[in-house]
Parts: sequence; C-alpha cells; structure tokens
Amino acid sequence: MLHVRSIWNGAISFGLVSIPIKLVNATESHSISFRQIHTEDGGRIRYRKFCELEDREVTQGEIGKGYEDADGTIIPITEEDLSSLPLPTAKTIEIVAFVPADRIDPLQMDAAYYLQAGGAPAAKPYTLLREALKRSNKVAIAKFALRGRERLGMLRVVGEAIAMHGLLWPDEVRAPEGLAPDSHVTVRDQELDLADALMDTLGEVDLEDLHDEYREAVEEVIAAKAAGEAPPQAPEPATGGKVLDLMAALESSVRAARESRGEEAEHAEVKSLPQRKTARAAPKQTGGKKSTSTAKKTAAKKTTAAKNSTAKSGQGQGQGTTKKAASKSTAKKTTAKKSASRKRTA
Repeated sequence: MLHVRSIWNGAISFGLVSIPIKLVNATESHSISFRQIHTEDGGRIRYRKFCELEDREVTQGEIGKGYEDADGTIIPITEEDLSSLPLPTAKTIEIVAFVPADRIDPLQMDAAYYLQAGGAPAAKPYTLLREALKRSNKVAIAKFALRGRERLGMLRVVGEAIAMHGLLWPDEVRAPEGLAPDSHVTVRDQELDLADALMDTLGEVDLEDLHDEYREAVEEVIAAKAAGEAPPQAPEPATGGKVLDLMAALESSVRAARESRGEEAEHAEVKSLPQRKTARAAPKQTGGKKSTSTAKKTAAKKTTAAKNSTAKSGQGQGQGTTKKAASKSTAKKTTAKKSASRKRTA
C-alpha cells in the first residue's frame, strides 16, 4: 500500500455520483540536490526575506500573496479570497467528458497523481468508475482547482487504481511553427530502409532496465570525496571524424547496434539494397566463356563473310562463262567469213 501524504482532499463528481478521494503524487524525484556554499570556508549561503519598507527580515507567518497591477500597485489577496471563489471545482474533480486516449496530445501532459479512495463509503463508487473506464477503453476529462488555479486533468486506470494526469490547457501548448527543416529536403528509399533496419536492430527495451547513470556517477564522486579519495575520472570520449555521408552513418549505426547486442559479425554486415532496373547494357564478361550475344555476333559475321565469298565466287564463274561464250561467238564469225571468201574465189 502506498503511504504518501495527500496534497489535496475532495471528491470526484461523476454525474450525480460523488466519490470522496485523496490526491497524492504519483511520481518522485531522485535528483541529487546541492546547497550553495561559500567556497573559501564552506559556509552555507542562505537567502533571507526582507521587507522593503521596513528594511528588516520577516518570518514566514508574516508573508502573504499580492498581485502586482500594471502600474506597480500591489493588490493583497488572502487565502479566504481564494477559498471563496465561485468555482464548482474548488474541492471537486468534475468529470466533463469521456474520450479515446489517443485524442490527448502527449504535449499537454503535466504532473501525475493517484486518486485514493477516501474511506469505506468511497469504495463502491470508486470501483464502479474504475471498471467503467476499463470497459470503455476511454479516459475521463475533468476540471479541478489546485494551488490557486483551475486545471484540466485526464483520469485513467493504472493497475487497480485511478490515476490523474494534469493537462495543460490547449492554448498553453505552443505550435511548432518554423522549427521543422526545409520542406524541400528529400529522403531516399534506401535511407529509409536503413533507418528501419536500425530501428529493428535496436528493438524494444524494458523501461525497468533503464536507470540514471548521471546520478550514479555523482553519487560515486560524493562517496569518494567523503572518504578522502580522488574522484573517478571520466573516460576519454571517442573522437570520430565528421560523418558527411548519411548512408555510411546509418550503415555504421546498424553494425554497431548489432555488435552491441552480441550478434555475430557476419550478421552485422549491411547488405546493399537492390538497384532499380535501368536501360543500361549488361557489363561484358571478362575471361571464361564468351557471352551468347558475342557468339551470335561472331556467327553472323562468319555467315556474312561466307555469303560474300560465295557471291564473289559465283560472280567470277559468271564472268568466265561469259568470256568463253564470247570466244565461241568470235570463232563462229571468223569461220563464216572464211567460208564466204572461199565461195567467191571459186
């Protein structure tokens, strides 16, 4: 059971149902706090509260609240003034709506609290609200007043208890205008693939395994100095060259993440992504058998040469036949002339 002093007592207003509750802090800080000291003698430095008009130190019981107007006038505000404010949420966490959890922007989330049932009469309505939230898979949006101002809250189930997250009002969250990089920046698919690979390699983590290493280091320094020993020295930071190639940085990150998880080196290699098909010709093969296209080209050349040779041969044969025919024709003409000459002589 959580034994923490309540910081606010009131009730949850759930329609006409009123649930008495106590508000307790759901978180605690483990940060190491330091005191301000005088470096010459180690004396504590303290801040004292003085009244400007009387020029004297005043006690905490003499200190109240005041609002400074635009002209510098101080308007005193008493606790009675604040306690009598006409607000229904002064002592009540008033539920105004139930919405899906993803409707709440994490930027709005502020401090977290647990709502503790205020005694036996609150057990039944408290359990009813808790089970209703569970079954609906929704969160309750509520308004409440705390530390002098009305606030917005989100109620959800944590274990068997109801927790409330303080929410900033929507107009208290700044818009991220002008903070994003130039919209003309282009991210390639290969870079996204490597980023996905890095995310997969890092995987998930159990938040219970994470701890504050800075706080532990400070505790070691304090313990060493308290024992009169020299404080531990920080290791020299690794000096690496400036990485200008985003792809190389991603590949190195994937490899380092896999090695840190104890994976074998062969699995730490980042495979090249398949290149897109282009109209470029396939590279020539060096050594070994000639490619099919080369063989086809050679065969085509041989065929053409053979045809040319055959054509020339045929052409030569044709020319020889023509010459022989011309000789026979000349011989016939000569014989005819001789015969005619013989007849005339007779």
